Amino acid sequence: MNPMIFVNLPVVNLDAAKTFYSQLGFTNNPNFSDDTAACMVLSDTIYVMLLTHAKWETFTKRPIPSIEAGEVMLALTYESRDAVNEVVDAAGRAKGVADINPAQDHGFMYSRSFLDLDGHLWEAVWMDPAAVSG
Repeated sequence: MNPMIFVNLPVVNLDAAKTFYSQLGFTNNPNFSDDTAACMVLSDTIYVMLLTHAKWETFTKRPIPSIEAGEVMLALTYESRDAVNEVVDAAGRAKGVADINPAQDHGFMYSRSFLDLDGHLWEAVWMDPAAVSG
């Protein structure tokens, strides 16, 4: 069995966050969603758990960072440069912030970044398979 990752993110507005992630290609798993949390699925191994602040506080006493703070950068790989552009552009259209950092183009690797509605930083990355094999 491949390891699975569940990225847990505190959100201010659960419905708005669900809509945002849906517009990026995630699907909602209603079996693990309620009025305090939503399980958004990207693949069979990648899940984003959107949690209301009250729900978040049942898991940890650590404070929720402000929207201006950056605790982590979450990076996802995509099949092509076009796919990277599509997801970051979709984030901008969905009222996130596209290109919060300058795009990186190293020839064999290309990335762009965006913020979701709650200021969580994501990076979309494409890497040439020939450059990483061997």
